[in-house]
Amino acid sequence: QVQLVESGGGLVQAGGFLRLSCAASGSIPSMISIGWYRQAPGKQRELVAIISSDGITKYAESVKGRFTISRDSAKYTTYLQMNSLKPEDTAVYFCGAGWGLFRGAIPAYWGQGTQVTVSP
Repeated sequence: QVQLVESGGGLVQAGGFLRLSCAASGSIPSMISIGWYRQAPGKQRELVAIISSDGITKYAESVKGRFTISRDSAKYTTYLQMNSLKPEDTAVYFCGAGWGLFRGAIPAYWGQGTQVTVSP
């Protein structure tokens, strides 16, 4: 079983930045990818960014050039650096882990989420 705990959310003004962290613990399988997803009120959960076990990344078009996903394997922690934030980035951000994420699979493991609010 894998446990994921997100942190780093908060309230920020448009144009500002935040860094989210996702700490993994438990029996962490090898070759597992980690993704950041978000869900705004009244909307479906959507992919933000994914990183594979060997560092390959993928981003949603809406965040390319503004967000950066990275992974510290030694600390079992994945980060999402979010710059130039916009009000439309407001959502609950979730960390997810699993296999096949680059092909659209749903993560096998989820964190509890962290709220990000961007004011105009």
